Amino acid sequence: MSSEIRVAVAGAAGRMGSTVCDAVEAADGLVLTGRADPSLGTTLAEVLPDADVVVDFTQPTQVVDNALECIAAGVHVVIGTSGWDLAALEGKTGANVFFGPNFAIGAVLMMRFATEAARHMQKAEIIELHHDKKLDAPSGTAAHTARLIEDATGVAPPVHSVRLPGLVAHQEVLLGGLGETLTIRHDSLDRSSFMPGVVLAVRRVGTLSSPLTVGLDRLLFED
Repeated sequence: MSSEIRVAVAGAAGRMGSTVCDAVEAADGLVLTGRADPSLGTTLAEVLPDADVVVDFTQPTQVVDNALECIAAGVHVVIGTSGWDLAALEGKTGANVFFGPNFAIGAVLMMRFATEAARHMQKAEIIELHHDKKLDAPSGTAAHTARLIEDATGVAPPVHSVRLPGLVAHQEVLLGGLGETLTIRHDSLDRSSFMPGVVLAVRRVGTLSSPLTVGLDRLLFED
């Protein structure tokens, strides 16, 4: 039996989807078996039979239906699209779902550092900046960061969203204390920054103990 993981990409013709396809093809132990996208004339149902894992970078309105279709087929799914309701997939079994609010390793570290800093500073606010084609606001990264800080401090930080051409994906957490401030910022300058995290999630999703896992930190940090 082959040890290769067969991967299909939903939203394969999009900017992120096409980058994911290239990353899968370049990764050891992964083989790209399907590209689903309306512009390619290929549906998710057509690529599922040949896949162990589907990577979804489609639209917020499509994510839940796509994930349910994957689960019903026994195919694990890695979701990079944000702006949908996690509750819709809670309790679903048959295959594992991994949602990454951000797949950049540096962004995961930014969230971890900011959460720790928020325990020791008086107040935090989040500014997230993305390209003007991004559909959701706040971003999945900002929403996840806010949840982590709220869990750590009991206070949900305000989130400010910026959408401008020329940006890719950027976030800073500003923290204030008596007579001092601290800024923790992460910048993705190219979509390739997300690919190591996507590949890691593809390799790990099938071995996760929970049917729904959120956050690349769950794969990077065992504590």
